Amino acid sequence: MDILNINSLLSEDERILKVSTRKFVDEKILPNIAAHFDEGTFPNELPELLGKNGFLGSFLPEEYGGQASTYAEYGIICQELERGDSGVRSFCSVQSSLVIFPIWKFGSEEQKKKWLPLLASGEKIGCFGLTEPDFGSNPAGMITKAKKDGDSYILNGAKRWITNANIADICVVWAKEENGEVAGFLVEKGTPGLKQIEIERKFSLRASHTGELIFEDCKIPASNKLPLAKGLKGPLLCLDSARFGIIWGALGAAGACYDCAVDYAKERVQFSK
Repeated sequence: MDILNINSLLSEDERILKVSTRKFVDEKILPNIAAHFDEGTFPNELPELLGKNGFLGSFLPEEYGGQASTYAEYGIICQELERGDSGVRSFCSVQSSLVIFPIWKFGSEEQKKKWLPLLASGEKIGCFGLTEPDFGSNPAGMITKAKKDGDSYILNGAKRWITNANIADICVVWAKEENGEVAGFLVEKGTPGLKQIEIERKFSLRASHTGELIFEDCKIPASNKLPLAKGLKGPLLCLDSARFGIIWGALGAAGACYDCAVDYAKERVQFSK
C-alpha cells in the first residue's frame, strides 16, 4: 500500500532499505510484539538487533559507528519500525535523536568516542531527561538544577515520562545552571544520587519502558557536561530530529491500521460465506 505514491520519490538505495527494514520487522518484531504489548514488556533482545542492522543513529558518520545515512533513510527506518509497534519506533527515536544526536552535536571528542559506538551498536542504552513533573513539555520552566562544585556538578530535580529511564546506561539530562542557562549533562547508571524508576501499567506504548529520573545531590564530573549545548536551543534541536522520525513513524502506524482493517474485512467476508 502506497496511497501517496511515496515510493516514486525514493532513490534505489532508499527502496532497498525500505524492503530490508520491512523484512526485519516481519521476522523479528511482529511475531512476538503482541505478547509484549499485553504484558507491558519491552523485547530486550531488540537493541542489539537494531544496532546490528544499522538502525540506531544511522545518520552518524562511520567513524562513530553509524552508516552516514541521509535523514530520508532514517525516516524510512522509523516508518517501518512503527509499522511493527510504536514502542519499538519510540526506542529507535530516543536512542538515535535524543541520545546519540546530542552527544554527536554537542559533546566533546572524548564523549563521542566513548559513547557513540556503544549506543549505535545497541550495546548501551540511553534516555533523554527533559520532561518534568511540574512543567511537562514546557522546558523553559524546568526546575532541575545543576550547581558547579569545584571540578564537579551537583544535580537536584526530577524528570518524568522518560522513555528507557529505568534501563538506561547513560542519561542525557537537561538542567538549569546557577545563571539560569539550560545545559546538558551525561549521567551514568549507578551514579550516587541518581534513581531510575519504572512507571508501570501504562495504557499506551506498552511495549516500551517509561520511567522517572530523580536526582538527589547527584554528583557528576564537570567533564560530563556537553560543552557545545548552550541554552534551550540544545534540547529543542534534539526534539526537531526526533519529530522527523515520529512523522515518518505515524505513516507506518497508519499503514499498519489500514492493513489490519483490510484483513479484518476479508475475514468477515469469508465468515459470512
